[in-house]
Amino acid sequence: MKQILLVEDDEIMRITLYDRLMREKWQIAAAVNGREALSRIERTHYHLILSDIRMPGLGGMELLERARRHSPQTDIFMMTAYGSIEDAIACLRNGAADYILKPFEMDDLIIRINRIFEMQTVRARCASLEDRCRQEHQEIIGESGAIRKIFSLINQIGPTDSTVLINGESGTGKELAANALHRASRRADKPYIRINCAAIPDGLLESEFFGHEKGAFTGAHAKKMGRFELADGGTLLLDEIGDLPLGLQAKLLRVIEEGECERLGGTRTIKVDVRLLCSTAKDLKEEADAGRFRQDLLYRLSVIPLRLPALRERIEDVPLLVSHFLHGFSRKRGMALSLSDEAMQCLLCYDFPGNVRELKNIIERVSVLSPGPVIIPEDMPADLRSTGPQNNGATMLLSEAMAKAEKQYIVNALHQSGGNRTRTAGALGISRKNLWEKMKQHRIEI
Repeated sequence: MKQILLVEDDEIMRITLYDRLMREKWQIAAAVNGREALSRIERTHYHLILSDIRMPGLGGMELLERARRHSPQTDIFMMTAYGSIEDAIACLRNGAADYILKPFEMDDLIIRINRIFEMQTVRARCASLEDRCRQEHQEIIGESGAIRKIFSLINQIGPTDSTVLINGESGTGKELAANALHRASRRADKPYIRINCAAIPDGLLESEFFGHEKGAFTGAHAKKMGRFELADGGTLLLDEIGDLPLGLQAKLLRVIEEGECERLGGTRTIKVDVRLLCSTAKDLKEEADAGRFRQDLLYRLSVIPLRLPALRERIEDVPLLVSHFLHGFSRKRGMALSLSDEAMQCLLCYDFPGNVRELKNIIERVSVLSPGPVIIPEDMPADLRSTGPQNNGATMLLSEAMAKAEKQYIVNALHQSGGNRTRTAGALGISRKNLWEKMKQHRIEI
């Protein structure tokens, strides 16, 4: 909920404005002068300050200057009955978001305030844009029963504001599941902020979470908004939550329970409305039993648990994933790449300890190292070739063995010629038409 501080020394005007703003379902606090307003600003974070310019004691212009220094993220809207062009220019030059002359239409004031709040949302979304643009828009890929169940759960719990704990082995796509939950939520058009708890040094995590005031520690040369503030109204993903230090776990629990936090080195309470998603490859119950994770925090995070299956549990999705990855790497290489049946069998017989991430890395490697457009078992890493199906001495018809050998010989020749059919036919001592017929017979595509 947006919080507004109304600063107006005229009692009738203050009550009138207060009642009208309350009808918009905003949270309103009122101050009768600039000094009372400053006292409130030091204790509470406001999204907007609506202030008269001329007041006894501390005037609106001085309040504007001090409020901007103390809370640069707060927008300030100035009002006056003694306006001039010079006053308006001075207000805007000193950092006011808008300026209005009394008397004014209440509907005009509400429209302008809503416009300021819309701009605040845009700024928060822009703050997360760089993070979101580091990767292409990706979806979870699969048609197996295990993945269809995940899709169903995401569609069911996405529109809620419940905290979700996403668990699964490394490389199973936990971040993709979090992305899908945010897109399926009512907050999809609001900020989506992510933070990797394992990638940031312990000493900096609190500042990343909650922000810091100027001078809070060595190197804090300016105020900084934390990830919770940036995600206000939207979604916050805490990746690798199992690596969060115990000391910070207690502060996170307070934010979850009370919906408010304080910047490092600050005393003001900042209210935040955030939908929390957490992910980890660790078993948090085991971590809690070992004393490395707070039991009460575990209960608050695992309101809805979501476990992503390992790739070996949905091996039938491998061909679909391979096709997706090959399409992307084919564009980069400028060649239509494909996987031979034998190479696909090598992948289907592998257990993928690194899950989908490992499969993607394998496909990228073979797409670069393969001499031709058709990837064969010989192009695969050695540990994958050893997992391929073995004949184990079983008999094979001579015609089948000859056909298999001929296909492999043609594929190798195509690789050596870079896919050029004329050169391949010359190397094999057959006509180009004969090569085309054999390629069609053996279903060889380039």
